[in-house]
Amino acid sequence: MEQIIATVRGFDGALVFVPEPGDGFPEIAWGDAFFYYAPDGGMPQNVQPYGTIVTKDCPDDATSDLDPPGRRRVNIHVDRPTFRELTGEDPHGVGRPHDHAAADRVMPHPVYGALGWVSVVNPGDRTTDTVMRLLLDAHNAARRRYERRHGPARPEGDDCRYSG
Repeated sequence: MEQIIATVRGFDGALVFVPEPGDGFPEIAWGDAFFYYAPDGGMPQNVQPYGTIVTKDCPDDATSDLDPPGRRRVNIHVDRPTFRELTGEDPHGVGRPHDHAAADRVMPHPVYGALGWVSVVNPGDRTTDTVMRLLLDAHNAARRRYERRHGPARPEGDDCRYSG
């Protein structure tokens, strides 16, 4: 997971936030990672992250079995065509059963799949490159949304690239 965090930190304008004790965020978020496009380096207000890494089960999200040591889940917001390509389902029609605890598989997020989120528990040989590509795509989409609201942060068409 550190490789994923380090790579995202290298995306132009990326902010990776990892809450810890004493910073005012709830204990349930401590140790998780949240990925934002923030060219000024400040925590975005009223903007959801485009990706996260969660390190533990939550009361409303325990199907991935994240509490055992060494288990993590990467969550990424994707567009509808990508969601369909990866899962074979439409985000608004997610209904097939999934083993959300299965490692190294891309599947709809157990709670936010209907909102266009996919997840991977412990990315490995099968999914790491896909996860990195999806995070880069999500980062670039967040950058474009930012620029529609605030104007360009750098020259048009200068998308970040992943070369992994």
